Amino acid sequence: MDRIRIVGGNRLNGTIPISGAKNAALPLMIAAILTDETLTLHNVPRLSDVRSLAQILNNFGIDVTVAGKRAGQGEGYARTMHLSAAEIVDTTAPYELVAKMRASFWVLGPLLARCGKARVSLPGGCAIGTRPVDLHLMGLEALGAKIELDAGYVVASAPDGLTGATIRFPKVSVGATHNVLMAAARAKGTTVIENAAREPEVGDVARCLVAMGAEIDGIDTDTLVIRGADRLTGTEHAVLPDRIETGTYAMAVAMTGGEVLLEGARGDLLQAALDVLEEAGAEVTSTNNGLKVARNGAALHPVDVATAPFPDFPTDLQAQLMALMTRADGVSTITETIFENRFMHVQELARLGADIALDGDTATVTGVDKLIGAPVMATDLRASVSLIIAALAAEGETMVQRVYHLDRGFERIEEKLGNCGAAIERISA
Repeated sequence: MDRIRIVGGNRLNGTIPISGAKNAALPLMIAAILTDETLTLHNVPRLSDVRSLAQILNNFGIDVTVAGKRAGQGEGYARTMHLSAAEIVDTTAPYELVAKMRASFWVLGPLLARCGKARVSLPGGCAIGTRPVDLHLMGLEALGAKIELDAGYVVASAPDGLTGATIRFPKVSVGATHNVLMAAARAKGTTVIENAAREPEVGDVARCLVAMGAEIDGIDTDTLVIRGADRLTGTEHAVLPDRIETGTYAMAVAMTGGEVLLEGARGDLLQAALDVLEEAGAEVTSTNNGLKVARNGAALHPVDVATAPFPDFPTDLQAQLMALMTRADGVSTITETIFENRFMHVQELARLGADIALDGDTATVTGVDKLIGAPVMATDLRASVSLIIAALAAEGETMVQRVYHLDRGFERIEEKLGNCGAAIERISA
């Protein structure tokens, strides 16, 4: 099993190319189920989750081919993916595939819309709380699907097709919004999704669906109005840049000091997080090529933050901010409102010398003078990268175990950080 070794203390200087957003690429790949023509996606990141989803789509009979890279960059950056679902030969998503990541559950709505039936395993993925799928099922039932649970599988049918309806989610759910949005694109009539997720990745999928022939009003708002189409066509679409990767590397620069251009990053996708970074003492400047992040000598200031749905501070940057605040000059509070059990990184950060106290959904972080390298273990995707950020500023060597979590959401992180001066290497078992 691979490990990552880091010797802390180096400032980061240079350029980091921002990959396509994992949280948009996955539902965009799934959208290929909705058409019998080829969907071409550009800027698809090379991640283990992308490979896992491609395997699931192959299981349905979808042909997936990949090629392309940016000039001068290593193999795998900015890939182009062609997905052709001329015929769906199987509508079952088995447990051994779906268990690898939760987003694969989003195939349920598109399979129902295209084929009138689906059998999809209940999901697995990161162990950060229960994250139930009840809102997904509620939304699809409102569109006319008949749903039963059978031995760990959701068995759904809509032999006469799906029919538009008004659906109001009792709480914001990115996954349920994706699932119902894609299903509604092929439903008869008009669907209204109220209290829809406003995350940029949802808007990215909606714009792709429009290019495929769906009519969607209210993109980027909390009310989506979808007029379904009998048939959707293929199209070409570029995945938007990954705002979580952007925020992660911005926090790494704030942690170590230095100056890095986050090439291709868009500030409008994570303004709340950038505001927090500037409050903490980093400088963030928008350029024609992306975002420039710098911290040159200034101390880190403590901040108080609560996670919330977009456009507020994202839960997927909570662990990274906590790592940064371990070196702030004072006391910070971080409140997690989205997922329970998402503080598993706290004990691992403590192994590096962090001073963090937990009280329910709030962590109180008292900045320390220094962190000391130690062996640590990644527990989930975002927690694992928080350990990388802390290790970059720790004295001595840190060895991060279970880095397969990192590979689910960060494309070649050791290469990107190493090119900016970090002493970091992957050690293969």
